[in-house]
Amino acid sequence: MVDDQDIAGLDPYQLMADEAARIDTFFAAAGPAYWSEPTRCEGWTNRDLLAHLAACEDYNRACLDGTVPQFLADIGTKGAVDLASANEIGIRELDPQSVEQVLELWRARVRETREGLQARDGGDIDSSVGAYPARWQAFHLAFELATHADDAGVPVTAEEAAGRIDWQARFGRFAIKELKPDLTIESSGGRTRVKGDGFEADLPDEEFVQAVAARLPADSGIEAETAAMLSATP
Repeated sequence: MVDDQDIAGLDPYQLMADEAARIDTFFAAAGPAYWSEPTRCEGWTNRDLLAHLAACEDYNRACLDGTVPQFLADIGTKGAVDLASANEIGIRELDPQSVEQVLELWRARVRETREGLQARDGGDIDSSVGAYPARWQAFHLAFELATHADDAGVPVTAEEAAGRIDWQARFGRFAIKELKPDLTIESSGGRTRVKGDGFEADLPDEEFVQAVAARLPADSGIEAETAAMLSATP
């Protein structure tokens, strides 16, 4: 069993709600020019990122419905051979819809996902890796929402920033333990230290969060091998 004490005491459903609300408020007020601007995701405009958020809810629905194998088979018949191509298919399928329609679609779906996961709290859902705790999945989705909010330049107030980095770093330590159990992780004083066989990294939590999300800037000074070890993003 994965050590989940790093995320003990956190409410993943509230974190999902907070991040979704931040995105929703910002997107709803965005002007027409915003949607063609690039994001932090290479090759994606803000419109693409919104469509990605909406399309991902198809997978989340399959997790709740217990139909993930069928979902994967269906996306395969559409030409998906990896995560990148699956993401592209999901985005392009929403091209005929207006920004307002896609935003409303995502808004409804993300709420349904959050409520569905919360209703299953303490139990498992279906996933691409088999049965998986609903509560842990909610943490993964909260982190994904936060990452994509930053990708799209959604602002964070000074009052929110420290607490937001704290929970993201706590989740990041859990995610690394889950994905790479051979690594040792310690934290203190707003820093996270990760050690492994011939590997060691000591980062401020804000930079550690970016590493976990595979969003380290090119000028971070962190070598590619180290960045890959710290990433928990497919």
